Amino acid sequence: MTSFLSWVETKSCFWKWELSRHDFFLDFQNGAEYYCTERSVSFPIIFQDNHMSKKDSILHAATILFSHKGFKDTHMSEISAMTGAAEGTIFYHFKNKEVLFLSILEKFKRDIIDEFERYQEEMNFETGMDMLEGSLSLYLSLAEKMEERFLLLHRHDAYELAKVNSTCKEYLEAIYNCFVNIFEKAMTMGQKDGSIRDMPGRKTALIIFSMVDGLIRFNTYDLYDAGSLYNDLIDICRRVVKNQDILEHGDVNADEVFSIS
Repeated sequence: MTSFLSWVETKSCFWKWELSRHDFFLDFQNGAEYYCTERSVSFPIIFQDNHMSKKDSILHAATILFSHKGFKDTHMSEISAMTGAAEGTIFYHFKNKEVLFLSILEKFKRDIIDEFERYQEEMNFETGMDMLEGSLSLYLSLAEKMEERFLLLHRHDAYELAKVNSTCKEYLEAIYNCFVNIFEKAMTMGQKDGSIRDMPGRKTALIIFSMVDGLIRFNTYDLYDAGSLYNDLIDICRRVVKNQDILEHGDVNADEVFSIS
């Protein structure tokens, strides 16, 4: 393991940061936000941010560390160093590391619900098919906007904790149900207006969610650029669910669904 000291400039002072477990380098960014890179992974280090409450800064810093290092390998002392909050302050807001982790999931759930509700209020979809395509676009957009939290959701830590913590399991189920419910709502609307064919709404919504979330996982782990497959994703979803002449006499043929020109 390599240990070194890096000097990081803030608005009015310098912070000395010592890391002994990994090789990191720090680059100055805007204001009180920095990028700390371990190999090819970049994420902001927040020492002071006047726009955040202390509690929100702790949540933000913990999200970054949990998503990149994992729940077990993240220490409260690291969160303290990143935020400038004393460990006692962290424990004042969050009883322990597990409660802090659950608070992140709870906030993620609230933010996802708020984003989808706001999106549906702002958009006036003419058909369920339009809503389905819009929801796919929003999901990809949120995965980019909330990259750290999606990375956290894709780590194994949360599911290990869910095995022994019913609250964690409840939050994870609520997050995934929120995603799937959006697609199911589009399916129901489309079947009523005739833009989507008659098929099991919930099951189809689960399959569609699995496809788009699979693309996000490719992107999360730098395996493939999810954005480059967006048009193909939309095309496949249309072939699967759209009420068109090719579907009048039976189910969709698998070769027809997955052959993209």
